[in-house]
Amino acid sequence: MADRIPAEDNPGILDKFIGYLLGNDKRDFQEVHIDAGIIDEIISIARESHPNEFAALLEGKIKVNTLKIQGLVFLPGETSNQGAVMQTFMKPLITGTIGSVHSHPGYNASPSKADLYFFSKNGLFHLIIAEPYDEHSIRAYDSMGAEIRFKII
Repeated sequence: MADRIPAEDNPGILDKFIGYLLGNDKRDFQEVHIDAGIIDEIISIARESHPNEFAALLEGKIKVNTLKIQGLVFLPGETSNQGAVMQTFMKPLITGTIGSVHSHPGYNASPSKADLYFFSKNGLFHLIIAEPYDEHSIRAYDSMGAEIRFKII
């Protein structure tokens, strides 16, 4: 018989349960669709924030092998031209957050070591937008940092 781990000793249990309730309990998806309005908002915020980074969580659901990104969730935090920090412990439990988005001042949209660590702990899908802050300068990554494709719908 397996030992039970109390939820307070394993915060991932609560995330998995909430994911189940919100329909995000499956980690398998074949495609990613992002609402065009969300892309426009990301581009606008990145341009307004420059030269500082910005960061937000992505809200979405997995339905029929497709991850659909439908919103942004902003948390308190700090930003600079060197990085952005979100207070993820303040994430509302009822949101369907599935990953993150942040900007990189400069032309490199590759994840840093800190980004990769954050990706591994905070969702399935992550975006980085770099200069010139347009839809062609956005790169998407899975929780392990592998680049993946997405469609703007």
